[in-house]
Amino acid sequence: MLLNHKFNKTMLQVSRHITFAALTTFCVSSQVNAKPVSFEGERVEMTVPYKEGGGTDTWARFFGPYFTQSLPGEPVVVIKNIPGGGSTKGANQFARRAKDNGLDILASSASTHYTYLLNDRRVEYDYNDWKAVLATPTGGVVYISPNEGIKNAEQFVQNLDKLQFKYASQGATTIDLVPLLALDLIGADVQAVFGMKGRGAGRLAFERGEVNLDSQTSSAYLKKVIPLVEEGKAIPLFSFGVIDEKGKLQRDPNFPDIPHFGEVYQLAKGDIESSQGFKVWRSFFVAGFVAQKVFFLPKSTPEDIQLAWRESMIKLVESPEFLERSEEVLGNYKQLTGIEADQAVDAILSLDEESKKWVAKWLKDKYNTNL
Repeated sequence: MLLNHKFNKTMLQVSRHITFAALTTFCVSSQVNAKPVSFEGERVEMTVPYKEGGGTDTWARFFGPYFTQSLPGEPVVVIKNIPGGGSTKGANQFARRAKDNGLDILASSASTHYTYLLNDRRVEYDYNDWKAVLATPTGGVVYISPNEGIKNAEQFVQNLDKLQFKYASQGATTIDLVPLLALDLIGADVQAVFGMKGRGAGRLAFERGEVNLDSQTSSAYLKKVIPLVEEGKAIPLFSFGVIDEKGKLQRDPNFPDIPHFGEVYQLAKGDIESSQGFKVWRSFFVAGFVAQKVFFLPKSTPEDIQLAWRESMIKLVESPEFLERSEEVLGNYKQLTGIEADQAVDAILSLDEESKKWVAKWLKDKYNTNL
């Protein structure tokens, strides 16, 4: 069974009786509250630490109206985009200013995870100060301009020694770490153009012809890039894949006709089992994509308000309308709530030290990036 239906058991071993007990506790706790939580007449401010138009912004704006419908009292939800620093600017501001009354929520993504995990000097936030209310697994796709004359991944690998690429990036320690490391591992000659305020900006640079290689997470790819593919303006090369129950990389069910990175690596380099670089790539893929996007409240938010959010999210992701629309917009990935969301965040934070050290050296050697 693929990741869109169930998490990798090696990362998320949650027994049924624990889940049942946790949900029972939620219900009992809610029942003993003297006054039910209501956000009637209130405004929820959602901080999105990315520019408009990227994958995280697309994801956050999709959920906004559903939050209004699902939360008690149906509060208005407003989006506040604060791009900069590979998401650190907005995340830092949320950490400093967010109130713990249930009306401030952060839309976090892989770039926010990576800069924290790699001890980036710009980071002023701490995941231990936040509480997840919903997490979304995702995938991603790397694609190329048709001007390069490449029609598929096999031709891409065969012509790597003849091709040069430009890739518009937010930064080497952001979500772009996964595609940049993947491309470097197979020997692609890629010049990263840093300074983008989000993956949406990278896509626009691709559309303007300023770069000839790009990647997008599934939500942005499905909504923004598929039309380019259909018009012949973009050629998909590979997806990042999904992790199955045995911890193996498999094709993303949203893109079954596109090879995953493991297949492309084997074409270019051979055996993946003995490759330390591939193992490190996989570790960062898991840390950045198993729960690639997470909605957080401040952990100091009162328990009854946290439970109101979490219970609302459980009901939301089970509604038929949401299930139908979410697959179209976000892809066929299971949305994680309650204890599954907690376990997903734990999986992010469990990135092994060996992988961190390996990547730190790679970042220094490749991009002269000091963490």
